[in-house]
This record gives sequence, C-alpha cells and structure tokens, in this order.
Amino acid sequence: MSRPAPSPIYTLRGAGGALNTLHFSCQGGDTPLLFSGSGKGSIHIWNLNTRRALKIVEGHAGSSVIWVSTLQSTDALISQGRDMQVCLWDLSEGRCEVVDSVWTGSVGFCQCSTLETSPGNFLLAFAGEQTEEIKIIELPSKSQVCTLVPDAKLGMVMCIKLLQVRSGPLLVAGYEDGSLLLWDVTQRSRLSLVKAHPEPVMCLTFDTKRLRGISGSSEKKLSSWTLDRQNNLQLQGCVTLVNPGVSQLCVRGDGKLLASAGWDHRVRLFGWKKLRPLAVLQYHTDMVQSVAFSDHQDPRQRLLAAGSRDQRISLWSIYSEGGDTG
Repeated sequence: MSRPAPSPIYTLRGAGGALNTLHFSCQGGDTPLLFSGSGKGSIHIWNLNTRRALKIVEGHAGSSVIWVSTLQSTDALISQGRDMQVCLWDLSEGRCEVVDSVWTGSVGFCQCSTLETSPGNFLLAFAGEQTEEIKIIELPSKSQVCTLVPDAKLGMVMCIKLLQVRSGPLLVAGYEDGSLLLWDVTQRSRLSLVKAHPEPVMCLTFDTKRLRGISGSSEKKLSSWTLDRQNNLQLQGCVTLVNPGVSQLCVRGDGKLLASAGWDHRVRLFGWKKLRPLAVLQYHTDMVQSVAFSDHQDPRQRLLAAGSRDQRISLWSIYSEGGDTG
C-alpha cells in the first residue's frame, strides 16, 4: 500500500517555459546546482542554497532545450536543443560560454547520452539525421566512433542510454515500434533485441550495478528487463500504472528508489528492488516531463526534482523513503 504523499519542500519558478530536462551537480564546491532546460530555449542554473537562478543562458537560438548534463572532470555543461545542435559550455572560473558544438540533424526528441571513458574523454551518443540512426562520437576531439542502424524496420529512435560494463561500452536504444535494442559500441554490432512495449518506447534507464533496466511508453505499463552474462536483454516483468504515459524514469544513485514522470501530472516512487509502489507525489498541474535525483554525498541531503509543462520545478526530500523500499 502506498504511503501518504509528502509535499515539496520548495519550488523553483521563473523558467519561462515547459521544463524538459533537469540535471543536478551537487558535489563540486559549496554550491549545489540544478540545471534545467526549457521549451523557450533557456538554460537555468539554479543555486539550491538560495533557491534562485544563479545564471540564465541562451545557446540554442530560442529553440527548445531537451537535454542538459555536465561532464564532471572537465567542469563543462553540455546541452541539446531542437535546433539540431549539441552545445559544449565552459563553466570554469565563473564563465558560461559555448566553446564547441555538434550538429545532429535529428528532428526528434531523443535525448543524448554521455559516458566517460577516461578522465576528460567522453562518448556522446545522439539520434542522427535518419530516423533509425544513432551516431556516437568522442569528446572533446569529436572524432567519429560509429553509426548504428538496425537491420529491421523499428521506426524512429526514441531514447538511448550508454552503459559501461566489463566487456566495454554498450548502448541500449528504444524505438518507435516498442523494441529495445542493445548495441556493442566497440564492435559496432547488434547484441540483442526484445519487444518491450506495444507502443513507442518513450524513456528508459539502466542500473549498471544490478545490470537491470526499465522502460516506459504511452501505455499504462513499465517494462523491467535485465542484461545477462552473454549481454542479452531478458524481459523480467512489468508494473501496471493507474494512468497511461511516462516521460522519464530515474533510479536513485543508491539503487533503492525509482521515480517516474507521469503524463497524469504525478511523480510516482517505487522500490527499485521489487518495484513496489511507495508514494504518489501530487503537485503539478500539467504533464511532468523530467525527474532527477540529486548527487549529494550526504544521503540526508539528497533531493528529487520534477519539472513540468506548468513551468515549475518541485523539489522533494525523500531520504526517509530509503529505509524500507522493498
């Protein structure tokens, strides 16, 4: 049975548009930060101590910002916009300027994914100009690694996630026909294909410690799956939701909690081990499009952020939920 739902500890307003993406950076220095990307093309850098925007930057010519992240070892921000550009920002010493960019050619909403391969070097995966195409490059050199195109007709690539396992970097992708496809990045080859949903895969996430992932779509179901020792995807089970539609999924760093961003304006919390429902967070008045757990070193400081089409970000303290997650 679900627990009584808490209330947000505070909210952030002033994004000026629908919130498409959120990313925490709370381990560097004394100022915990939250980055947000809006439908109006702005990136807000929120100071979580003052609960105000530290900086507001524009880098995608007013086009919707659909993904933001940080490259930890290089003090850099990376952002993706509907202008088909991925921008690399220099944040060091108070600067905030675009130092490089990558043209993707993608007209879809598929968010990029990064993976650090060595200090200062990253893989960047993004949807390409062709609807089923995924391109992977190295940063900062921008050298081409591979282009991944499935043999079967799976439709548009909807979501991607780079993974680091013992055998090397892998990529799991969700497609328009509901399929999940696992790629070996080094060998540029297809490893495994499963049909996880009857509808397009809208979002997915993966826990590399447990070799387990979960995906969502426009239906009333989350699909759980694992990666076996032969690097095959195995469908494991599903969670039935009250209302259809999931925008994003996120597993907390300690592997205890799963959060889902719902089209029904709600955030749902599950125990990640058994996918047991824990709480339904109700605050927003429109579709929740992004959820993110903070990376505070102190577990008692960890937060959950949710961004919505209602132009607000809600912050929730759910540390107490971690004791009995089941």
